[in-house]
Amino acid sequence: MTSTAPAPPAAEQPAERPAADAAPTSLAPTGRGLVRRARWYLVFLAVLLVAAVGIAVLNRGHRYPPLDPRSYDADGSHAVVALLERQGVTVELGTDPAAAANGADTLVLPEPDLLSPAQLRGIAAARHQRLVLIAPGPAALGALAPGIRTADEAGGVPFASVRDTQPACSLPEALRAGSASMGGMLYTSGSRGDGCYPHGHGYPLVRTPSGGGDVVVLGSGQFLGNDELAEGGNASLALGLLGSQPRLTWHLPDYTAPVAEGTQHKSFGDYIPKGWHWAFYQLAVAAALAALWRARRLGPVVSENLPVVVRAAETTEGRARLYRRAKAHGRAAQALRRAAAHRLAPALGVPLQAGAPEPEALCAAVAGRLPERPAGDVRALLYGPPPTDDAALLRLADDLDALERQVRNP
Repeated sequence: MTSTAPAPPAAEQPAERPAADAAPTSLAPTGRGLVRRARWYLVFLAVLLVAAVGIAVLNRGHRYPPLDPRSYDADGSHAVVALLERQGVTVELGTDPAAAANGADTLVLPEPDLLSPAQLRGIAAARHQRLVLIAPGPAALGALAPGIRTADEAGGVPFASVRDTQPACSLPEALRAGSASMGGMLYTSGSRGDGCYPHGHGYPLVRTPSGGGDVVVLGSGQFLGNDELAEGGNASLALGLLGSQPRLTWHLPDYTAPVAEGTQHKSFGDYIPKGWHWAFYQLAVAAALAALWRARRLGPVVSENLPVVVRAAETTEGRARLYRRAKAHGRAAQALRRAAAHRLAPALGVPLQAGAPEPEALCAAVAGRLPERPAGDVRALLYGPPPTDDAALLRLADDLDALERQVRNP
């Protein structure tokens, strides 16, 4: 005879594991997991940002303007100064143009328009073998190179893009260098000057005699830059123009000084090469054609069946509830009168003009069909003032229905 072991009491039975302790089944990463995965990327970005800010702060005071002999940047001119010193030329940097001009064999003025009229007169009175002017304006030309004018004063193009150009002149330095990257402001050579590297009817390099020496006018000093010096004959031309004398003084302009009066300011368009204007026009035409192509109709409008069929009565009731909630008695009355006029006009033979019957013609036709109703009452019913409450709106609807029945069954 078998016996059955008694069941343990309910208190001693093992409790079921709550559902909350179950392992999560979602594979989507949580917010904490995303942060844990991306923490090293965030640390790297933070270190990179701090390093960039530190480098910018440390180099903030070492940024030089273009064509500065102390600059090692791409637009600086330290490389040409180093080549000149290697050839035995003594290069000095000065901020006082009058003092520098008195003892200089060659004087380089990168921004002559920043000098005052008194400083220009002092440089013109000083004795030097060669004076090199970079992108001078009319005021500096009138004081230091009277025979040279800007090309726009002679009716030519004032500016040309910098490109590799042949010298096409008899200047020994240019003939020895050959093609060079010349451009910028253009000048006329005058009767005594010698223009090189022609661009149209102007020259970016003009040499003219002055006293016991000469004046060299450059439309741009880009070929003196560190990144342009190794291109073509730029180095040879730079050494020939600046290294002809044993002592050279490079003036460091004061960029905070006001520009001399009469100086022609360069606009933004002067720095854009000619070819880019045509490219801009072509891009504008292409953009217009693309807009027309994207805006064209690809075919007739395709009708789409509604996902749910809604009865017209429900739509009418819903619109009526909206009118009632907004208390738009005038809008509701206008809709009722417009619908009644559209139904009455075909029955009375009144034509529609601009989608609606003429009020005078419709009222006259209704009065003609119903002689017992005055025309004034018909006009007040169809085109009268809007009702002020729900009761007046209901009376208007009943009167319009009665008028339609009387017109159709007089």
